[in-house]
Amino acid sequence: MRAQFVMSEIGVGLRRNLTMTFAVIISVALSLSLFGGSLLMSDQVSSMKGYWYDKANVSIYLCNKQDAEDAGAAGKPDAGGAGAVGVATCSKGAATPEQRQALEAELKGMDLVESVHHESADEAYKHYQQEYGHTALAGSITPDQMQESLRVKLKNPEKYKIITSAFTGRDGVMEVQDQRREMDSLFKYLGLLNWAALGIMLVMLVVALLLIVNTVRVSAFSRRRETGIMRLVGASSFYIQVPFIMEAAVAGLIGAVLACVMLGFGQYFVIDHGVGLRERMELVKFVGWDSVLAKLPLVLTIGVVMPSMAAFIALRKYLKV
Repeated sequence: MRAQFVMSEIGVGLRRNLTMTFAVIISVALSLSLFGGSLLMSDQVSSMKGYWYDKANVSIYLCNKQDAEDAGAAGKPDAGGAGAVGVATCSKGAATPEQRQALEAELKGMDLVESVHHESADEAYKHYQQEYGHTALAGSITPDQMQESLRVKLKNPEKYKIITSAFTGRDGVMEVQDQRREMDSLFKYLGLLNWAALGIMLVMLVVALLLIVNTVRVSAFSRRRETGIMRLVGASSFYIQVPFIMEAAVAGLIGAVLACVMLGFGQYFVIDHGVGLRERMELVKFVGWDSVLAKLPLVLTIGVVMPSMAAFIALRKYLKV
């Protein structure tokens, strides 16, 4: 097959259907950029999970005197019944050093526990002042109102429920709080955003496929005389179909290149520079260029293969050769 003939036919086909070709390119670019963005979003969520879950602790807050007094008042008939968290255990009094030591020893003896750190009320007060010292509420908090806690780091954060169920309701324990549980809702919403991006990508992909099929159909109809002559002189079906398939592949490749440019633009100007989310949101571990570059070959491959397959299927119906 002469390459010059194929290239000339591709150029003719693209020029004849310039507006539809442009629509195909834009649709493919948008759908593939959403596809790449959804893949990066998935990597981002996984990266954040790995980063934050690794830092997540299970905190066991111990009852202090204030908790015991509040629990006693809440348990009185004229106080409206028990309503405060930890009433069932804090009503027995503040946690004693012996209770804390027993809890700490039990935690250290568990195989799933990597480390246990005891935070005293004074340490908790210092941390509170560092975080909220600039607020008006900070002046009303005193060290004796702060709670001692045991900060438990697990070897496998997935098993936080074991600690929660084992120590909730124990004497001297006011509350068992797992940081991972608090982050799950955030990751749930991020996952929903990812699925929404995938849904929009599928809609755009269907639009792009319909445009490709219509473009091939119009191109085949406009060149029906040429293809009929080629058929009469003995040209094979494959020889006749290749220019149409290549037209779709070229349009898809241009759209895929634009999608790659948009992904790189987003990484450079939104994450790294320009808006600079990486510097503005230091607590978030954003994906890097390695993740972006890893997705580009897949985007380019889909950008070429998808239109080619759509054109091949369309030709079987609309190009009777």
